[in-house]
Amino acid sequence: MSVPDTKKTPLHEVHEGLGATVTEFAGYLMPLRYGSETAEHQAVRTSAGLFDLSHMGEIFVTGPQAGAALDHSLIGHLSALAVGRARYTMICDAEGGVLDDLIVYRLAAETYLVVANAANAATVLAELTARSEKFDEAAVDDRSDAYALVAVQGPKAQEILGKLTDAALGDLKYYAILPGAVSGVDALIARTGYTGEDGFELFVSAGDAVAVWNALTEAGGDDLRPCGLSARDTLRLEAGMPLYGNELTAETTPFDAGLGRTVKFEKGDFVGRAALAAIADETPKRTLVGLVARGRRVPRHGYDIVGSDGTPCGVVTSGAPSPTLGKPIAMGYIDADHAEDTDLAVDIRGKHEPVDKVALPFYRRTP
Repeated sequence: MSVPDTKKTPLHEVHEGLGATVTEFAGYLMPLRYGSETAEHQAVRTSAGLFDLSHMGEIFVTGPQAGAALDHSLIGHLSALAVGRARYTMICDAEGGVLDDLIVYRLAAETYLVVANAANAATVLAELTARSEKFDEAAVDDRSDAYALVAVQGPKAQEILGKLTDAALGDLKYYAILPGAVSGVDALIARTGYTGEDGFELFVSAGDAVAVWNALTEAGGDDLRPCGLSARDTLRLEAGMPLYGNELTAETTPFDAGLGRTVKFEKGDFVGRAALAAIADETPKRTLVGLVARGRRVPRHGYDIVGSDGTPCGVVTSGAPSPTLGKPIAMGYIDADHAEDTDLAVDIRGKHEPVDKVALPFYRRTP
């Protein structure tokens, strides 16, 4: 597949060799699926899946004022983050709209790694650079091209990765990170992921990506299956995890998405603070909900949600068949005045298909 000005990850030739269906995504050629996306999804739920996430942005913020610069730039309290830990947070504009959701890792006292969504990496870099200008002892450095990111997700992830590293994986907590060698290659090993399962994300040099992928493939054997974007999307949807461009946009605030807990007002001033403080104690004008279809037709992104009175009361943000539940599922925003409405439907090509409103997530793994 050839798309002008589209980048390839360091693992592109591996994906082609595996017969992957490749698609353009966020400026990169990425594997959509290698065969059956349902089989890939189920592998992550029952054994383990292997993902190429090298399209994500890796931005380092360093120096004595790195924590202060991030506290000012993001809605989280990053200077309070312990070394070796990670935090889910967001970067908002002055009106409180979400520009991207992020994971920030504190690698050392004066070193933070900000991982941005591929589609927003340039925006995040520009905003962090501009917002950090007042902090003379903080530097922002985009190292996205230097890194590859490989994820091993699923109940057998630790067993598989453990064959290749002496790092203390059993002691590594969720949302924590440590340096270690994976098959002799220097890596940052994070216990994070986007699937609803236990697993690890490995930051390695771009030049080491193929060696690490191949070592994991050999170590995993029949228990490890390469997985593409399609499975990644259904896995995160079942886990109720928001996707930027769907559940999160510049027109939504953290409170709209039910993520107000990520806004840390106590740390002091930050970009968007005044706008977010003004709505913090108000009932959001819309609420993010889970929907399970009663029939077989799938609610898709952009479809209207219809209330008991037959009029539109919201919109679907993500929808897909759920391999785990065996039913179509969706997330969407419902207007506040319909928040208690239990007789909902989704308008699918002119027909109102009934859905049940459920609490998120749709799926929660057994510890």
